[in-house]
This record gives sequence, C-alpha cells and structure tokens, in this order.
Amino acid sequence: MGTNGTNFPEIKRENLETLQINIGYKCNQACSHCHVDASPTRTEMMSDNIIKLIPKVIKANNIKLLDITGGAPELHPKFKQLVKEVRSLNVEVMDRCNLTILTEPGHEELAGFLASNKVQITASLPCYLKENVDNQRGKGVFERSISALKQLNSYGYGIKDKELILNLVFNPSSPQLPPPQKELEDTYRQELQERYGIFFSNLFVLTNMPIKRYEKYLNIIGKLNEYNKLLQDNHNFKNLNSVMCKSTISVDWKGNLYDCDFNQQLGIRRHGDIKHLDDLLIPMVSLKNNPISIGDHCFGCTAGAGSSCSGELS
Repeated sequence: MGTNGTNFPEIKRENLETLQINIGYKCNQACSHCHVDASPTRTEMMSDNIIKLIPKVIKANNIKLLDITGGAPELHPKFKQLVKEVRSLNVEVMDRCNLTILTEPGHEELAGFLASNKVQITASLPCYLKENVDNQRGKGVFERSISALKQLNSYGYGIKDKELILNLVFNPSSPQLPPPQKELEDTYRQELQERYGIFFSNLFVLTNMPIKRYEKYLNIIGKLNEYNKLLQDNHNFKNLNSVMCKSTISVDWKGNLYDCDFNQQLGIRRHGDIKHLDDLLIPMVSLKNNPISIGDHCFGCTAGAGSSCSGELS
C-alpha cells in the first residue's frame, strides 16, 4: 500500500538484521542535501529511557548491527555509553559520522574511542575536491574533513588488515543519478592517496532523496518534477530484492518505528501493530512478511544501480 497514489511496487519485509536509530537532530553542520534538516539549532534528542531499550531490543531480536545516525550522533551525551554496551554484546556498531565532529573542541578523544571499540565508521565526503565539498556542506568543511580522515588513519581506520572499517559516502551535488560506484571508488582512492595520503575501506554512492531540505532546494531551482521523473524513469525492478527496508527497521528519537529513515522524516508510519521500540520486546514478535510502507520517494532507492545506506544495490 503506497502513499499519495504511488505506483511503486508493493514489497514485504524479510528477517530483521539491522536496527537503525536516529539519536537526535542536533548537528554541528547544516548541509544543503540533508534529508533530516539537522543543524546546530535543533534540540530533539533521544531520551535515556529509549536509549536503555536499545540493548534489550538487540538481544531479544538477535540483531546483527546497530546503525547510529543523527544529526551528529556523537553529540548525544549517552553516545559512548550506548556504544560500549552494545559492543559488549558482540554486536557490530556503525557510526554515521560527518567527520568534522572529530575536530570540534571537546571531542578530541572521539576518534580514539571509536577505534578502541572497533566501531565501523561511515562518513560523508561528497567529493575529493575542496570547492565541491564546501559548496554542499559549508565553508571550511573539506579541510576539517581531511584532518579528521588523517586522524582516523593514524588509529588504523581504512588501513588494510587493521580491521577498522572506514567507509566514505558520495552523493551528487546536482539533481542527477550518481556515477557507477566502482569507477568512482577507484578515482577517490587514487586522488585521496596522492593528494593527502589518505586511505579508506569502501566508497558508497547514494542517490539524493527529494525530501525535506533537498526537496526545498529542488523546488527553488525548478527541478523537483524533473528529478522525480528521472528517478521513476530509471526504476530497476531487480533492486527490489536488495532494498534495505527489507532487513532494517528505523527508530526516531522518540522510539517510534519506521520502515526506513526516509519514511521517518516524512512521517510515514509502518503497517501493523509493531509501532514502537517497546513492541520489539514482545515475545516471539516477528516483522517478516509485514508489508512495507511506500511512496514515490522509494524510487530513489531503486533508480539505476540502486541506492541504500551501503551504496549501490546492483
């Protein structure tokens, strides 16, 4: 069942493997493409009571990965405590890091903390060129990002055989589909190594979702309808087998459940009775075969080579 009369195909859930939590909207940046509208002025923050539920839900559902996002998730006062508790369960933790947080006063020990707890880092770096990054993410962001990457490399992140995963994320600055992931990864690897001596594990290419701040931007430049048509015209049905909403549940800062992060930002609640993090503690609960709430924005995940929080789908 879609929303707004969408003709996106119906899809159903498979086994739950990833818990993705939005721990709060406060961020030290305000990027033009941000679908969360995160910024330094946002005050929404996950409560301690919801934080305490997360390890319990992970144990009860045999979840393999905790994916922590924001805002800048590291700004939450209980971020480190949550990471340590979940890692003690021998569960993987991913931090969706904007890199510049590592250069903020008061966060000097953050890179070392992430390394000592073997937290996977997925970091936004929309280009290897200063001008492009600063245009999309703010003046001075590129230089601070490079400084943060060098810091992470010094702890072993992105270095072969060190087992500390550092993934970079590319998303286009203009309303178009991203280029092929492997080709761009090779270019990133060469440019970052030759220019700055920086290493990383993988590059993920993401399609920009036409929602929230990016939707407003597309409206302003008169490209919203054209971009939506581009996504629908390039729908690839093969990507339906791999969309992340099949195995991931998204949790907002209040503990409400959504089928994906984008649905969360659009306020599109999921079907069925499992609506809150509490509900995932009910004995024998299962989301398998539950219908997934869909809308026209879902074409952003299936267009071309596909797009998910782990890059291309096909």
